[in-house]
Amino acid sequence: MASALSDKLSRLVKEIRGQARITETNVADMLREVRMALLEADVALPVVRDFIARVKEKALGQDVLGSLSPGQTLVGIVSKELAVTMGEGVADINLAAQPPAVILMAGLQGAGKTTTTAKLAKHLIEKRRKKVLTVSGDVYRPAAIEQLKMVTAQAGAEWFPSSPDQKPVAIALAALDYARKHFFDVLLVDTAGRLAVDEALMREISELHNVLNPVETLFVVDAMQGQDAVNTAKAFKEALPLTGIILTKTDGDSRGGAALSVRQVTGAPITVAGTSEIIDGLEVFDAERHAGRILGMGDILALVEQVTSGVDMAAAQKLAAKVKSGAGFDLNDFLAQIQQMKQMGGLSSLMDKMPASIAAKAGQIDMGRAEKDIQRKQGIIHSMTPLERRKPELIKATRKRRIATGAGVQVQEVNRMLKEFEQMQDMMKKMKGSGMMKMMKRMGGMKGMPKMPF
Repeated sequence: MASALSDKLSRLVKEIRGQARITETNVADMLREVRMALLEADVALPVVRDFIARVKEKALGQDVLGSLSPGQTLVGIVSKELAVTMGEGVADINLAAQPPAVILMAGLQGAGKTTTTAKLAKHLIEKRRKKVLTVSGDVYRPAAIEQLKMVTAQAGAEWFPSSPDQKPVAIALAALDYARKHFFDVLLVDTAGRLAVDEALMREISELHNVLNPVETLFVVDAMQGQDAVNTAKAFKEALPLTGIILTKTDGDSRGGAALSVRQVTGAPITVAGTSEIIDGLEVFDAERHAGRILGMGDILALVEQVTSGVDMAAAQKLAAKVKSGAGFDLNDFLAQIQQMKQMGGLSSLMDKMPASIAAKAGQIDMGRAEKDIQRKQGIIHSMTPLERRKPELIKATRKRRIATGAGVQVQEVNRMLKEFEQMQDMMKKMKGSGMMKMMKRMGGMKGMPKMPF
């Protein structure tokens, strides 16, 4: 996220690192650039002033001036102060209450509140091992109730029914009673949103807060809204005792001002962040790691977590056993590999966590085009018969034309996909038995490649 801000700050970081000596002049020049980058990213002016003042005070201190590597020390200060601005440490969801712990979801319409409710349900089920119930109090938008029902099912949680002719308070109390009687750990209450803050919205959500007494009142804010998001968060903070912020759409090409501003403006910590559109696309917000991403240092820990959580280990082991036994790698296996990539959040989500130096090289690739290419491959394989997937050698000219028509692509696209499949099939053959070891040894002998320790 915050691609423009990240590009500018990572460039500055590179320049600062090369400084052999830190003086008031080059610190002033650096801070001027940082100030402009933050303001362009829609960071609130009071937040920018406070951040610049803190960095300047520490940058001109003895720790930097007397350091053997002042440039790197200064980068460390900028990184730390960014983390402080967003809230130091990790503030996960608080469930320290007599079950069911009630979590009230607040926010404007269009911020992704309903989808985020389901994502949070899945997060609490998988990461915290909780039994979760969701309910919609949005009686003004009937589609919202059905939407929550659908996404709750995807999350593996239970949905409590409601209808537009009911009062939000009555719905919430009925859901709370049901949650108590059926021993749910958590009740997630999705509330109505508006296109803008108004008196009726605030009165309704305040009433819901009073009758439910939630352990968490979370404000869902669109990270792509910039300064507007901060103003809205401030208005909600004045009406409700917000306990946390959820940032959505952090994978978008946004200016990133919301992430740097909401903590300081509202006083409420950022608890979790939406990282992609998929139901698993939610992660606990870590300010230090997020600061690293903004400065172009990447977030390797988050990358590893995302990959390992997205990989189906049972399927991977099954494929390994299949290859080892000598059974052919077919198009069903190829399709499974493509689907694994989607489960990991896609290419753009993975690249967002890479260090800037790696991401810059990958930036030469059109990520949007690459994602579409993956979807196209999936469509081509889905247009094949089960027999064709098991025995790709059967796919000749007539079959290729039929598959291309079914997938809505040209025959050349089918040929290209089959060629890529054949390349992966050849690689899998080399991995059979001790072939993997031999292949690694050959790689060790290649120019520019490190020698393998065997």
